[in-house]
Amino acid sequence: MRKLFSLFITLVLFGSALPAQTSNETENLIYRLRIFSEINSTSWVHTQNAFEEAEEMKADAILLHLNTYGGQVLFADSIRTRILNSKIPVHVFIDNNAASAGALISIACDSIYMRPGANIGAATVVNQTGEQMPDKYQSYMRSTIRATAESHGKDTIITPTDTIIKWVRDPQIAEAMVDDRVYIPGVIDTGKVLTLTALEAIDLDFCEGTANSVDEVIEKLELKPYELKTYEPSFYDGLKGFLTSPVLQGILVLLIIGGLYFELQSPGIGFPLIVSIAAAILYFAPLYIDGLAANWEILIFIIGIALIAVEIFAIPGFGIAGISGIILALTGLTLSLLENTAFDFSPVDTTAFFTALLTVFLGIFGGFIISIWLSQKILTTTSGPFSKLALNTSQPLEEGYVSIDAEMKKLVGKTGKAYTVLRPSGRVEVEGKIYDARASEGFIEKDESVEISAFWSGQLVVRQVEE
Repeated sequence: MRKLFSLFITLVLFGSALPAQTSNETENLIYRLRIFSEINSTSWVHTQNAFEEAEEMKADAILLHLNTYGGQVLFADSIRTRILNSKIPVHVFIDNNAASAGALISIACDSIYMRPGANIGAATVVNQTGEQMPDKYQSYMRSTIRATAESHGKDTIITPTDTIIKWVRDPQIAEAMVDDRVYIPGVIDTGKVLTLTALEAIDLDFCEGTANSVDEVIEKLELKPYELKTYEPSFYDGLKGFLTSPVLQGILVLLIIGGLYFELQSPGIGFPLIVSIAAAILYFAPLYIDGLAANWEILIFIIGIALIAVEIFAIPGFGIAGISGIILALTGLTLSLLENTAFDFSPVDTTAFFTALLTVFLGIFGGFIISIWLSQKILTTTSGPFSKLALNTSQPLEEGYVSIDAEMKKLVGKTGKAYTVLRPSGRVEVEGKIYDARASEGFIEKDESVEISAFWSGQLVVRQVEE
């Protein structure tokens, strides 16, 4: 009994010192990105941040948890490209709908799993009212979704009698989701756009299987055991997505131009200039923080506005300064929307360039049109919310009001001296009094002798007198 007790004590003491048995299994890090809304600029911001974070964390896989009826093609194409270029495998779990832009994104993923009863397809390009866009838009979408399906390559199936090569995802099926003219025997007839249920997608090798939960998807991907990390967007992410939407950017450009226009119509610094500056800050700030708008691009815009101001207030007529200012301002607004590195535009595709250019020009055109309309229809009215922003009172002649000081006409022919430099406007001193004046020819330096040659539009016109 004593020997057994001693053996027991020995096992307890020395057994506790033995290293614990370690498992050979390591957890896979799965990074999940949820998109449960319309595909827009906010979705694109969330995708960029999520993929960057997944790469920093060295995730083993990215799982896109998707439920969307579609959205804007521009951002869907950007998300598709980001998925195709990802070094980390990307899988999608369609948790009900992957319509339109959602279908394009799903086809880009390495594998597709769908909840029973889910749908994928109906990727025809439509406008805001749901009407089908012209064929040139459909042609671009057809090419994009077909190329996305082709990017997954082909499988080689060897049988005892033959070698069969087939697409991993049939490009023709993908194209049928866009074009109602595509005919696939036993799948879709002409005149209909293809939408697949989960079971139909499995039968056509467009879906790897069905699942009822994220855990079930990960199990079928053979990634257990796993740690699931879900991307949680911050308030700033949502705000940046909102501020970088093409529609809002066009409105901000409109406010920048409209504010400057109204400011030039009234003396001093007022509310229109404040609106213009605020719009410029909202336009450039998220782009600058996101790394799109560089310092030199914002500087180009500021220099352009400064040159336009110099042309209006300091230089008579409209020439090189004004034209250069307009070109620089447009360049700054456009380049800030592009993902170029300094003067390297190789990463910028044609679609992104023309989208940026169209956003700026539509904003400027709309700004001018609305500014002119507001100045004519609202500010000139005698009632309404904006009536007090403009002077609408009259000064009739019969009540003694005159447009000019009649005494100033008597100064024509008299001489004096330049009280300030006239370039060409300035001030002159005549008989001990100071008057606003304008040089009829060239510039006149201070203290030069001048002669009043005319009185026009409430201002003296002078010429230099040679002494």
